[in-house]
Amino acid sequence: MERRQFIQHSALALALVSIYKSNAFAGGIQQAYQFKLLRNDIGVFTEQGGTIGWLNSSEGFAVIDSQFPNSAPHVIEELKKLGSKSFKYLLNTHHHGDHTGGNIAFKGLVEHVVAHENSLKNQKSTAEKANSLDKQLLPDLTFGNSGWKTKLGGEKIKAHYFGAGHTNGDSVYHFENANTAHVGDLVFNRRYPFIDTANGANIGSWIKVLDQISNKFDNDTLFIFGHSRDPEKITGNKADIAAFKNYLRSLLDFVGKEIKAGKTKEDILKTTEIPNAPEWQGDGIARSLNAAYAELSNSK
Repeated sequence: MERRQFIQHSALALALVSIYKSNAFAGGIQQAYQFKLLRNDIGVFTEQGGTIGWLNSSEGFAVIDSQFPNSAPHVIEELKKLGSKSFKYLLNTHHHGDHTGGNIAFKGLVEHVVAHENSLKNQKSTAEKANSLDKQLLPDLTFGNSGWKTKLGGEKIKAHYFGAGHTNGDSVYHFENANTAHVGDLVFNRRYPFIDTANGANIGSWIKVLDQISNKFDNDTLFIFGHSRDPEKITGNKADIAAFKNYLRSLLDFVGKEIKAGKTKEDILKTTEIPNAPEWQGDGIARSLNAAYAELSNSK
């Protein structure tokens, strides 16, 4: 089944309530969570919101993203069952509340919270607007465009920043030895994406980011996606990266042709499927159409 309440119950999301109360990101709340191993010591956790990745190393745990305050304790509980180890790093892919709202559950537990510098700015400004800064655990380690890296146990972790995409602060975290990369919301697998133009999203740049991801990683890389229309397909390969890039490119091509043909924004918003990308379905096509229309109109 799909997950409906993409950004529900998050204090961090309060400032974005006009967007997220629309249930735009699809699917009913999952009643049971899933905690499973993928490859080597790398696994995933799903319950509500964005996919959480985790590393169980000999020197401690690393966790990628935290979902919500009510679901983050579940991944913490499951990891503690794997051994009495410290939580070394909480890595944020970007600032949205369904990926960072649960950071607060790690307060006093994790040694460092890591994110791109733009993600920190966005987390802080969103929380300040929502008057919820006291309910957040903000990153204390940030990096710029050159990325960040560390070693934990037998695993090497590398953070990459390729430019604006879903927001202006999206990071990819690569577990190099396991060759597993968490791309966060840079990939919405077969479901209409949220394009956060208010926080620096840009479709044209997003396409270039996906090109860089494809060039950076090899055919054996296992990718973890932030969201998927099928909750069993939160992982994939370079073919899925290429498919999402095709969706974004097809979106821009379609909206561009409609504008050139004299169609109004209202006409364009009547579209129910993006040509050449029929696999992308679910709720929220209007988000893509609105973002593409604004981007193309502003570029003139």
